[in-house]
This record gives sequence, C-alpha cells and structure tokens, in this order.
Amino acid sequence: MIELEEVPELIDPVMVCAFEGWNDAGDAASAALAHLDETWGGKVFAALDAEEYYDFQVNRPTVWLDGGVRRITWPTTRLSVIRVTEPTTRDVVLVRGIEPSMRWRSFCNELLGFAHELGVELVVILGALLGDTPHSRPVPVSGVTSDPELARRLELEESRYEGPTGIVGVLQEACTHAGVPAVTLWAAVPHYVAQPPNPKATLALVNKLEDLLDLRIPPGELGEDARAWQLGVDQLAAEDSEVAEYVQQLEEAQDTAELPEASGDAIAREFERYLRRRENVGPTGEKPVAGHATAERPAEPEPPAARESQDGAEED
Repeated sequence: MIELEEVPELIDPVMVCAFEGWNDAGDAASAALAHLDETWGGKVFAALDAEEYYDFQVNRPTVWLDGGVRRITWPTTRLSVIRVTEPTTRDVVLVRGIEPSMRWRSFCNELLGFAHELGVELVVILGALLGDTPHSRPVPVSGVTSDPELARRLELEESRYEGPTGIVGVLQEACTHAGVPAVTLWAAVPHYVAQPPNPKATLALVNKLEDLLDLRIPPGELGEDARAWQLGVDQLAAEDSEVAEYVQQLEEAQDTAELPEASGDAIAREFERYLRRRENVGPTGEKPVAGHATAERPAEPEPPAARESQDGAEED
C-alpha cells in the first residue's frame, strides 16, 4: 500500500469498485467508475503497490514527459473519495484499477483493510459480461449478492453461478467471508459488438447504481453517446442481412421473455425511476435525458454457461 494523502472522516461511506480486464466487457464497468470520478472530481488518496500484484509483461507501465522530465506510470489500483450531497450527504470511495495478475487473496484483503479503516458499510462491485442480448433493447443489468439477508432487503438475486471467476467474483466472496455487505452489478453487453467503448452499457450501470444507492448521478454526455452508439450499430447491422436477422431473433426472444414482467408493479417501479431521474440535477445544472428509466431492467442472474466459457465473462 502507498498512502498518498490523509483522508478526512467520512460520512456514511460506500465503496464502489471496477476493474479493467476479464470482467469488463466493452469497458462498461471501468467507464462507469471513470464517469463518477470525472463527474464529481474524485480525490486520490491511496494506491496499491504495483510490484505486489501485477505482471508488467502483461500490463506494461507507460512512460511520459512531464515538463521535459521522463516519468513512468505503473499499472495499479487507486482509491479516491468523493462527497455526494444529493439527496443526502454521503461519501463514496472509488476503487479503480486493473484485474491483478497474482496474489488475489492478498489483494482483496488489502482492499477490505481499507474498507474497514474507512468505516465502509457497503461494497458495490461493477462488472460487465458478454451475452445473447440485442443492442437495440435496454441493457439488462442484474444485481447479485452472496448474502441472503441483503438479497431480501435490497430485492437482489442470490448468486448461483458456478465456474471460472475473475477478481470481481473473488472480491465478492471475500467481502462475504469478512462480514462486509457486498453487491455486484452486472451489465450484459451484446457479444456481437464486444469491442469498447459501450456507452449504453455504461449508462445502464450508472443508472442501476443510482437506484441502488439512492444517489443523484448526473449523466453528462452518456445519454447522447449511448444513442450515437446504438445508431452506429443499427447502421452496421443493416448492411449485413445475416446480422440483421440474428438481431431480430434476439429481439423477439427478449421481448417474449419480458412479457410476464409487464405487471402493474413493474410498470410503477419503472415510472418511479423515471420521475427520480427527471428531478436529477447535477452540480452544473444538467438534467438527464428522458427515457433512461428503462435502461437497467433486471436480468437473469446467470448468463448461458457456453457464453461464459467462450467470452471470459461470468456472474457472481
């Protein structure tokens, strides 16, 4: 651990984590955390020692010029803190980094040590996986936990995944064993447009996090970027009849699966989310674009096993 600056006493702190790599399809999760950091001006106060956790032949350092002086930036995980005042005042600790190459248990223990020291009451981990979902529909985002009590209280799914896992799954279980409440939010990214960025999936994660924590998160340009991204994929799909037919099949399958959920309660919940976002005014006075309320419809907690093994994404 490398402490960079002292942290003031925090108010009702929650820790939000995202890691580049295996659990970050389309860079959606890491981009969501970057959005929070940039929107609120996160203040970095600590970093993990890169020598302990990273293989520099896999994640290479970068060299850059600082006023004519050559400097090196090492791949690592950094912690920053932001203070949110809407609708109530609380602190958010952002953990932003790269999936470590080694010593995962020590890595998780060090992060949990920070959480304990800072008085963190909840850990939220963001992830993104590749799935059989159409780009033209709202991005499915599922919230899962290994804590049965937390699942009941927050209306989340209990994790049932079995198979290979990444640092997201390991950290989730480490929190459970340490008695720290933890939730993982998973966005499903269409496997046929897996390359980053995916602002639509990023926006869906931001919206889901907003609902989970009852925060007001200014969307910035994510709404416009998401619409531009979908328009671009629409145009590409229209140029290939096989892709267009495949997308139509996915749309029909998802629409059919969603029909039972079109209940009065489900519609009321979506309308409440919509109203909350219309009232969402950030520090710069910006408001979210109407229509975001449906971007985070909960999905099935587990992706198809075949897709997990092929695409390197899983759900915990």
